[in-house]
Amino acid sequence: MYGTASARRRPPAGKGEKLADWADGRLGLYALAKANMRKVFPDHWSFMLGEVTLYSFIVLILTGVYLTLFFEPSMQEVVYNGSYTELNGVLMSRAFESTLDISFDVRGGLLMRQIHHWAALVFITGMMVHMMRVFFTGAFRKPRELNWVFGWTLLMLGIITGLTGYSLPDDLLSGTGLRFAHGAILSIPIVGTYVAFFLFGGEFPGDDIIARLFPVHVLLLPGIMLGLVTVHLILVFYHKHTQFPGPGRKERSVVGMPFLPVYMAKAGGFFFLVFGVLTIMGAIAQINPVWAFGPYRPDLVTTGAQPDWYLGFSEGLIRVMPGWEINLWGHTLVLGVFIPFALFPLVMLAIGVYPFIEAWITGDKREHHILDRPRNAPVRTGLGVAWLTLYAVLLIGGGNDIVATHLHLSINVITWFVRIGAFVLPVVAFIVTKKICMGLQRRDRAKVLHGRETGTIRRLPNGEYTEVHEPLSQAELYTLTQHEQNPPYEVGPVVDAGGVRRKVKRSERLRARLAKAMFGPDARIEKPTVEEYRAITSGDHQPH
Repeated sequence: MYGTASARRRPPAGKGEKLADWADGRLGLYALAKANMRKVFPDHWSFMLGEVTLYSFIVLILTGVYLTLFFEPSMQEVVYNGSYTELNGVLMSRAFESTLDISFDVRGGLLMRQIHHWAALVFITGMMVHMMRVFFTGAFRKPRELNWVFGWTLLMLGIITGLTGYSLPDDLLSGTGLRFAHGAILSIPIVGTYVAFFLFGGEFPGDDIIARLFPVHVLLLPGIMLGLVTVHLILVFYHKHTQFPGPGRKERSVVGMPFLPVYMAKAGGFFFLVFGVLTIMGAIAQINPVWAFGPYRPDLVTTGAQPDWYLGFSEGLIRVMPGWEINLWGHTLVLGVFIPFALFPLVMLAIGVYPFIEAWITGDKREHHILDRPRNAPVRTGLGVAWLTLYAVLLIGGGNDIVATHLHLSINVITWFVRIGAFVLPVVAFIVTKKICMGLQRRDRAKVLHGRETGTIRRLPNGEYTEVHEPLSQAELYTLTQHEQNPPYEVGPVVDAGGVRRKVKRSERLRARLAKAMFGPDARIEKPTVEEYRAITSGDHQPH
């Protein structure tokens, strides 16, 4: 009776509640939301790098859809007679004409073009910086190796997507870039000519390249990238976010904010902030003014033609490479182009497989959710800085003509600087970075044992002057000493107790050498032990 009366007094369910009940009965959304919507995410400013990348990708898709409605990927030749009178009567492709129409006749077209281009640059920049944050902090370790590979694949696809989109307007600048790519493809031994004919539909520039690049740029590559981004985010959600060391933060505990409502509210606001900044950049900072370059003609080259920054690495390799050629059996191998063309993907491949190489060297099969401080992994940090140094040097090589004219230097001097610097400067950067990291480790050890320097000088009764040190808090002590310093992998005794010599594989010897170099005594400063800390901080040894 009571249950029936209570049910009668209960107000009828609203339409939204009925819809939610209907969906939950078929999809199990309530249980899924209850288990995951309160998931805790840590907070740190560097985590925004990934969010900037994600939101730039969303802006790219939105603006790209708008531009697709008006762009015509055709190389059919037409005579321009439009709003930009400077080019009236000039023969050009329909692709370039439609780009001019978008820029001058479509409402908001130029703004969308510029937002799209800026978003592409920010997207690839964000991926690069985000991956460097992951690399320097060791966030790629188990169980996140596959997520590193997905991110690396996104970076590679982003570079290719940028190249295809950069080439679509068929202006003189992008046409020069396509000519560069065509020459690089031709340098591939045996199959280079056939690949170039297949891609361009005949002799350069052909009649099909723009029409072929268009579906690749707007459909194929974005579709693959969208799938990879989705999987990437699912894995981040599943494995939970990494966190920097600190009190209460352990491999099995997370300190942060719940996914709903705090994290989602911040993420939503940050998306509109990124969108707003990109819109301002597109509105006030001109980029890629194709009308100033004019339509592409194979007999012309734009003065000071430069690719977007993310392709400067590859162009720098080719520009500074000596023009070596080898003639074999009636065939010419253009090594001056083919070697740099092959070296670029090899360098990127080394970055992609690095997590698996480090895991093999350490032999560590545990899960890691606490990030490394870069100073505590000096060899890894040095390798990252060396790679960035190589990239910067080759970027100078990719723009050697611009550097020469703006700094009033000889282009030959710049070329030789890049040739020598590509081998010398990364090594110097590695050594200097490693020494800096070791110095920071020594400073951390001194801070733990002796406290923080206050700048206050005290005179002792015997006339001696000493600086007052302030003891660190327990939270600071934990942060500075929580990292592990496990002994590196060793081959072990070659001869056993019975005097029998065991066979050691070359791979094991190599692994032991690399482990000693990366994690041995020369790559770390032993952190203070509990006994050392107590001996110094007790009695007369306590910091003043």
